[in-house]
Order: sequence, then structure tokens, then C-alpha cells
Amino acid sequence: MRRFPPDRIVCLTEEAVETLYLLGEEDRIAGVTGYAVRPPRVRREKPRVGAFTSADIPKIVALEPDLVLAFSDLQAEIAAELARAGVAVHLFNQRDVAGILAMIRTVGALVARRAAAEELAAGYEARLARLAAGVPNGPRPRVYIEEWDEPLISGIGWVSELVGVAGGEDVFAPLAAAPAARDRIVVPEQVIAAAPEVIVASWCGKKVRPERIAARPGWDAIPAVRADRIHEIKSPLILQPGPAALTDGLDALTALLDAARR
Repeated sequence: MRRFPPDRIVCLTEEAVETLYLLGEEDRIAGVTGYAVRPPRVRREKPRVGAFTSADIPKIVALEPDLVLAFSDLQAEIAAELARAGVAVHLFNQRDVAGILAMIRTVGALVARRAAAEELAAGYEARLARLAAGVPNGPRPRVYIEEWDEPLISGIGWVSELVGVAGGEDVFAPLAAAPAARDRIVVPEQVIAAAPEVIVASWCGKKVRPERIAARPGWDAIPAVRADRIHEIKSPLILQPGPAALTDGLDALTALLDAARR
């Protein structure tokens, strides 16, 4: 890292972008991933330097960043290429709620805003606890989270945890801890056997088609399909392991599960 705190940060992870904005440190951001949409003004304020699994390395280097923030094994080669170009890189890999909170605190530490980041993270922790404590007693709706449709991929760790906070039960909770999507693949027969009462789909980069889910062979036996409880939550709200998931994503889950209990 050329400077501490870094004056110029390139964010290849949208979670870091939102966190820096929430900390009031957006002036440090020199470039962002094309998937950054929160807050909305980021689209007009910051240059795009990559997607999720690709990046314009020459463009990033030309921005002379003090630090690049990246995410997951899917950006490992990008991180390696930047490192070979002499750029400092911090690669996050949060997969659960605890990891999201740790990411927020780490971003704060990297920009010398530890106290502000701690306040932000602690506020989310308190909110999660408050919502979980407010769930009515009684049976929890059984939820199937569909992260992708071809093949069927069940929900990742933080989404599964948030279903629990919102008062539901993830029917494939044992799979949620698997970091790799290929380890969360399920077959249609497993979903039918799990008999979810609510289906929450979020296909990254693709619009969910509830009617296609309902029309899958044999799925008319699933309680969620019979009750017309197939819902989409937009991927920027729930599939980004950052502040969005802990706020708008969780609120969307809570509203769906409250309706299912009525």
C-alpha cells in the first residue's frame, strides 16, 4: 500500500463500495465494479473498471490506486495479476453474517475509521438481534432459497442465516456452509421432498420467472407452489454479502415470511 490510509481505492466488490459510502469515505474511491449500484449515485460518480470475474487491469493500474479491494476465489486471478503489476490488494471472502460484519470493520480499519465502522457493524448486530427476538412463537415457514436455476443452486451461508433471523427455516441449511456453488447444487426431486412453504429465488444477473419455477415437473406438489408463494428478491439486495443484505435484503425476507404466517 503506497499510503495509509489509502487516498485512492479501487473496489472490485460492491460490498466495499457501499461500506465506504456509509462511512463517508466515498472520495477515496477511484474506480468500482460494474455491479456497484448502492447508493444509486455511484453509477454517475465513479468510473467502471470491471465486472465480477473480469477487470480492466491497464485501466486500474492507470488510476494509480493505493489499494484494490476484491472478493472471493473468483477474483483470485485478478488479484494476482494486480499484485504482479505492483498494486496492493486486499481480497475479502466473507460467506456468513459474521464475515459481513468483519468485512465492515476491516474496511473501516483500512481507511482509519475504526470507530465509525464499529458503530456501523454494532448497529447491524443489534438490529439482527432485535428482529430475531421479535419473531412470533410457533412453526417457522420452510423456505427454499434458489440462487440459480440451471442447475438448481440452494442459498449460501449469509442468506440462509438471514432466513432464520426473519423467522423461517432453510430447507437446505446443511448445504449453506459450503462456499462453492457446485457444492450447493440440488436436484428437483430434493426440493419436492423438502416441501418448502415459501420459495425465494434470486438469480444473479437474470430476472426470476416464477411461472417457470411453478411449471417444473412434479413441483405442483410443493406447498409453496400450490399457495403461490414463489417470490423474487433482487440479487443486489440479498446476494451481495454486505450492508444491503443486512438491511433491504433482510427486510424483504421478513415481509415475505410474515405474509406466509398469516
